[in-house]
Amino acid sequence: MYKTAILVLNWNQPDLTVNSVESILKINFRQIDYQIILIDNGSSDNSLTIFRDRYHSHPKVKIITTNSNLGFAGGNNFGIDYALKNNFDYVLIINNDVLVDPDFLINLLRHTKDYDILGPKIYFAPGFEFHRQRYTKKDRGRVIWSAGGQIDWRNIYGSHIGVDEVDSGQFDDINNKVDFLTGCCLLVKSSVFHQIGLLDQKYFMYLEDADFCRRARLAGFNLAYIPSSKIWHVNAGSSGSGGDLHNYFLSRNRLLFGFRYASFRTKIALIKESIAKLLDPKVAKWQKIGITDFYLKKFSKGSWQ
Repeated sequence: MYKTAILVLNWNQPDLTVNSVESILKINFRQIDYQIILIDNGSSDNSLTIFRDRYHSHPKVKIITTNSNLGFAGGNNFGIDYALKNNFDYVLIINNDVLVDPDFLINLLRHTKDYDILGPKIYFAPGFEFHRQRYTKKDRGRVIWSAGGQIDWRNIYGSHIGVDEVDSGQFDDINNKVDFLTGCCLLVKSSVFHQIGLLDQKYFMYLEDADFCRRARLAGFNLAYIPSSKIWHVNAGSSGSGGDLHNYFLSRNRLLFGFRYASFRTKIALIKESIAKLLDPKVAKWQKIGITDFYLKKFSKGSWQ
């Protein structure tokens, strides 16, 4: 049996979260001893009331609350800590805005003999593609959101392999050369957390998954994209898409990641780029604040309100 904690993090999106939990509850749990850890990340709405009314007597759903918004990293760490204290062998981090294939989890777990951190093939949920007008009706549900992650180490930009491509089998091979696996759905052996620690809460949100995967690789753990495991993502449903929030956290956290792992030459280039952006009147206000906060070492939630 695979003893697995399934972490679902919610912040002010109870309907979206319930849809994901209900999708997970319908999967194939043969050979899996599981518990869904429903983490409320300090919601200010009626999320907790809805969850307690629906799941208070459910034997496989445990509701825990952080009491304040700790971000993606901190909220999931709260759940990871619970899972480790309760001796789960595997921890699945999964977004609250996904729908899952019935065999997605067992298809990940079957490969844990060979790999320590695993991620599925992730599609856009139908109608939530970046470029909806490109696709025919039959393409919907087969447009790839992520087939693993890669990093442009010269410029410190991460991207999802296969994004926007219609699936025709081109990413049907296991890929153990990925630079990272997205925190949208990430299966991790508990032994990894015991050795390298949890998600870095300095990031608050964005790039904490890339940082975790990088630390794991450097510690000798194996990552793999597993295409037989499939889920569908309501893209950015859990955080919103674009705007000030993205400008702030991505600008700051890209520098945090780059100064940890990039080459000396790239670090110098990042400093020059930072100066140029701070002096450019066309650069967005929150992008500049994010850059400034990095150099002032204002991490976690930083200047974000």
